[in-house]
Amino acid sequence: MKDLKYMCAYTIPLMAILGLWLQGIYTYLTPIYAFGFIPLLELFTHSSTKNLDQKTKTSTLKKKIFDWMLYLNLPIVYSILGITLYVTSKTSFETYEIMGIIISTGIVFGTNGINVGHELGHRFTKERFLGKALLLPSLYMHFYIEHNFGHHQKVATIDDPATAKYNHPVYLFWITSAIGQYIGAWKIQLDQLKKNKRSFFSTKNDMFWYLIITSIYLALIFYFFKSFGLQIAILSGIVGFLLLETINYIEHYGLKRIKTSSGRYERVREIHSWNSNHTLGRIMLYELTRHSDHHHRASKKYQTLDHHNQSPQLPFGYPTSMVLSLLPPIWFLIMNKRVPREMKTIRK
Repeated sequence: MKDLKYMCAYTIPLMAILGLWLQGIYTYLTPIYAFGFIPLLELFTHSSTKNLDQKTKTSTLKKKIFDWMLYLNLPIVYSILGITLYVTSKTSFETYEIMGIIISTGIVFGTNGINVGHELGHRFTKERFLGKALLLPSLYMHFYIEHNFGHHQKVATIDDPATAKYNHPVYLFWITSAIGQYIGAWKIQLDQLKKNKRSFFSTKNDMFWYLIITSIYLALIFYFFKSFGLQIAILSGIVGFLLLETINYIEHYGLKRIKTSSGRYERVREIHSWNSNHTLGRIMLYELTRHSDHHHRASKKYQTLDHHNQSPQLPFGYPTSMVLSLLPPIWFLIMNKRVPREMKTIRK
């Protein structure tokens, strides 16, 4: 029964459905639940630094239930998308209700879509195609390339757009990271094509395919749900990827790697990502909050990620930290003193 704890992540899309059904102010149930109720609950729930022993890890890796709990997010995310578009096309809502629906749907895209797509995208098996499909509603398929072949190599350096600089407000980070990652994904793709002596129109140009797939996705929405449905889908997608960028912001804020005497950056270590052991956030985000170990060994499955004592620790869980990041003065007050002193003095 303990293995099924990650099913708590399904409560977020459940709130989105409930909000659509009840309508009115209840269309805001999802953001209230995710960034109000859960952070409040985290104040009264424990955090654990305990790691699984090797025998338990081996046993856990053999259980397919952990994979199927991820796979189930694919029909969930697309069902939420379909229900949202259908209900909003058949029902007359007030503007404030539409905004609530867009925010709620976007949160589902970010948590059950991009977050799970991120986990599956690291597996380099056929599962990565499920991961890419989960990135589509947030219009962020390029994330697969930039994250796996850019971010994990450049994390905690000035060259990584997904690493937030010290005293860098989250609202500015949204812009620099979103644009930087898209440009970075194209650079990586073109370099790969050049290295393998392939043309821009090669079938191996994934970025070109992502453009085609995303265009078809939006065209189908426009065909079936007209311009209003298209607007809702695009705005929900934007909310989804801004949620991702907010997570990116808190994961590496102010952390830096030093350059060695050879001019290369030191290897990525457990000290280059913020970690959180707050149990509720760990469960809701499939252990994404144990981000230090994820960067230490990106191929590890979520259920086996470890706590490392040397990792910098967030004072709160991810949901609470995300809320605080939206209030830059408070975020800086809490976090700046926690950034290791030696990292503040590292030059480019």
